[in-house]
Amino acid sequence: MTSVDFEHAESPLILTIDVGSSSVRTRLYDRLGRSVNGSLTRIAQPMHTTADGGAEHNADQLLLHIEQCIDATLAYAATHANRIGAAAMATFATNIVGIDRSGRALTPVYLYADTRGGADAAALRQQLDEGIILERTGCPLHTSYLSVRLSWFQRVYPEMARRPIRWVSLGEYLMLRLFGEARVSFSIASWSGLLNRRTLEWDAPLLATLDLDIDSFSPLADVDAPMSGLCAPYAQRWPALADIPWFPAIGDGAAANVGSGCTDLRRAALTIGTTGALRIVTPVVENIPWGLWCYRIDRQHALLGGATNEGGNIVAWLRDVLQFGDLSRVEQALAQQEPDAHGLTALPFLAGERSPGWSSNARACIVGVHLGTTVVDILRATLEAIAYRFALIAQLLDRALPDRDLCVASGGALLNSPVWLQIMADVLGLPIYASSDMEATSRGAALLALKALGAANDLEAMPLAYERVYEPVAERHARYAAAIERQQQLYAMVAAHNATSTTL
Repeated sequence: MTSVDFEHAESPLILTIDVGSSSVRTRLYDRLGRSVNGSLTRIAQPMHTTADGGAEHNADQLLLHIEQCIDATLAYAATHANRIGAAAMATFATNIVGIDRSGRALTPVYLYADTRGGADAAALRQQLDEGIILERTGCPLHTSYLSVRLSWFQRVYPEMARRPIRWVSLGEYLMLRLFGEARVSFSIASWSGLLNRRTLEWDAPLLATLDLDIDSFSPLADVDAPMSGLCAPYAQRWPALADIPWFPAIGDGAAANVGSGCTDLRRAALTIGTTGALRIVTPVVENIPWGLWCYRIDRQHALLGGATNEGGNIVAWLRDVLQFGDLSRVEQALAQQEPDAHGLTALPFLAGERSPGWSSNARACIVGVHLGTTVVDILRATLEAIAYRFALIAQLLDRALPDRDLCVASGGALLNSPVWLQIMADVLGLPIYASSDMEATSRGAALLALKALGAANDLEAMPLAYERVYEPVAERHARYAAAIERQQQLYAMVAAHNATSTTL
């Protein structure tokens, strides 16, 4: 998607706030969904991990970085800041922070990658019918979701859990700071695993099981229900934003689908940033295949797909451990290798597994290493291994929503590697359209805000935004199909070993 200078940008402008698990970004978009040149501000914010599986952020540090990014983007906009017509926000999904009655954070921001609730997930599965929970909420009983996260919190911090705590997402925490009140969008609530996906209300039976009530959470709202009227300190700090509509945060996956033009059944969105996901927009999902989830974009649009805990984070880990430098430095060597020619089979579960197996305790391994194995072999095997996990998700999507024509790829980790893009096309057997915007999530948030303002078309009319097409090669696809089967055999062996070890 093209970008423009301020002089050619059409009003209204939209200020976007994109909070990922590794950075905070703000940017401006115009009425046509084009990014404004030079308006991007980014501050790195790596998650804090612990040896026992914790994954956290500091809530106030994140808010400070959001504020600093807004300051910088507004300073760049200068006299054009008064053309900003709304603010829109997307955040990494399934984040939660406990606050007291004054709105002060009592806990860290717990992230989707936190696996400390493994025992609590097992206990809930003994107590509840997980299939029914999946159908009702769109989410299984897994450490990624709040049913397990809050059970873990109650067990580990019983004294604090007995205090009056309100549980909010990061977007709500920001709104509380800016406006003194907050609502949570159906989009963010659906990622929690506590929203009834059919009634779009907090799931009362599940909350009762957790000994929580609806007052522990924010009121629900759709993505087109903004707030306005910043509190005094922020109204003085950002006068151009004081009275504009601020739309509630949406899930980053929902925004990425919209931003890349994947808003109908024919187009799947494949996003790999720190982690990854494969998703399709649909008006309704009657039955959810096990291994997938079902979230919301808004009241009219559901999002069926699967997500992985592995993506650019695994590449970054390999870079640090194997010390090969930036991925671009080894792209040529990766491209020269034939598919699956290294003789390695890898399970890329450094942070546990989400879709399709939902094994929180899954661990990574590489089989077949010998004295001749090179750094490039290990890296290519890992890129292929991650692609295989998406192939399994794609197979499940085919059962529920067949007849896809293509995938649109977004996310910096994937878009920065032509080799990985071609691997994905060959593994999935579909054309991969590389998004023309590195910030598809930000663009999606902007387009949803423009739609709410009446300045953009309905979701179904969103244009496909791509730069290059990677066509699959049939011979490679067949070779990769055999490699996927080999990985599945290893997965079964490791899972059986872990189950035996757990019972000893």
